[in-house]
Amino acid sequence: MNDFATKRLPIDPTVVAPDGSDVRVLLGLSSGGMAHFELAAGKTAQAVTHRTVEEIWFVVAGRGEIWRKQAEREEIVVLEPGVCLTIPLGTHFQFRAAVDAAVSVIAITMPPWPGEGEAQFVRGPWTE
Repeated sequence: MNDFATKRLPIDPTVVAPDGSDVRVLLGLSSGGMAHFELAAGKTAQAVTHRTVEEIWFVVAGRGEIWRKQAEREEIVVLEPGVCLTIPLGTHFQFRAAVDAAVSVIAITMPPWPGEGEAQFVRGPWTE
């Protein structure tokens, strides 16, 4: 049995993700982890795919767009508060913040993020 855990959102980023977004690591259990991601206004993340993890995102603030691609299927979705989306295993994805607003997301990663080497860079639709 795991101990109870409680944590406040850290003021400063815990780490910078491979895609370039600021990450504030929250809590996790054996089957998944949770983090807060933020991409500054006008910034574009690097396009990536994950080797072993899937994610669920929930946008909590700001605006932006996310591109997702699986084989021949691809789409761009507006990111705004209240939007929830999935990033299944093997999905290529890239996101960017609006020019005048950062975008903030709470993400659940299943299984927990394994560390360096999980994200592989891929070609995305945006260069900046």
